[in-house]
Amino acid sequence: MNTNEHEHVIEVTDLRRVYGGGFEAVRGISFSVDRGEVFALLGTNGAGKTSTVELLEGLARPAGGNVRVLGHDPYAERDVVRPRTGVMLQEGGFPSELTVAETARMWAGCVSGAMPEAEALELVGLGRRAKVRVKQLSGGERRRLDLALALLGRPEVLFLDEPTTGLDAEGRRDTWELVRELRDAGTTVLLTTHYLEEAENLADRLAILHEGRIAAAGTPAEVTAAQPSRITFELPDGWFMGDLPPLDAMGVCEHEVDGRVVRLRTRELQRTATRLLVWADAAGVELRRLDVRSASLEEAFLGIAREAAEAAETKEYAA
Repeated sequence: MNTNEHEHVIEVTDLRRVYGGGFEAVRGISFSVDRGEVFALLGTNGAGKTSTVELLEGLARPAGGNVRVLGHDPYAERDVVRPRTGVMLQEGGFPSELTVAETARMWAGCVSGAMPEAEALELVGLGRRAKVRVKQLSGGERRRLDLALALLGRPEVLFLDEPTTGLDAEGRRDTWELVRELRDAGTTVLLTTHYLEEAENLADRLAILHEGRIAAAGTPAEVTAAQPSRITFELPDGWFMGDLPPLDAMGVCEHEVDGRVVRLRTRELQRTATRLLVWADAAGVELRRLDVRSASLEEAFLGIAREAAEAAETKEYAA
């Protein structure tokens, strides 16, 4: 494989998907994914994640815009694209009476250049469960089997739709490590997930969908940087909010007081924290339960959803 071929392994331009009745689930989104990159699509239920991934997998024709996977139209040129991709759906639906090994063997018969079934099962930690019937697997083990089958064809592009749903903490971490190893070996991974910690740990870049549109995109650090950081502390008795230096001078954009507890939000974390601590030292004030942290991806996600909801309410009120 020429590693310079199609640097953008996935290219999406002004993509739209419309269901019967005129419901527009995907409303003109654009993004690209580079070779050997993990890209996460995030969003609330109904945001358009699965609708988008199905178009990338070639399961439906877009209502508008363009999709290219490995330089080809995944719907019109499915016979070219499908052998080079692996797909892990939200639910596999395997025959319950087959064993794990039999299921993998059956699936391998449909895949070009499949790796040995035992190797795929070992990759996902199911080697010792090979003789167990599918109906006897736990929900987490079925997700591992889904992933093993997606890997059988040694895919260049791997689509993972909610890959760790149902897994325990150890299983989730093992899956994360496997995804990292695949990425480091050159596999391009596009995943959807409800676990924001998962996206923060795995994704090189991500996009947050809201009502079929991209509300934010970039690296996890870039997306979280758009949200204010937080400083929380408790003032001792005898000290009050008004005793602090002017909030504007400290770079505070929002504040909240709950009894003795003060919460400051700032887009200039170093400046605010420094001025607060210098003041406390000079005044001899102990800031109890002091907690200084940058915004998390969860806070960014919730902030984007809140801003979008407020904008929709404003638009509805104005109409």
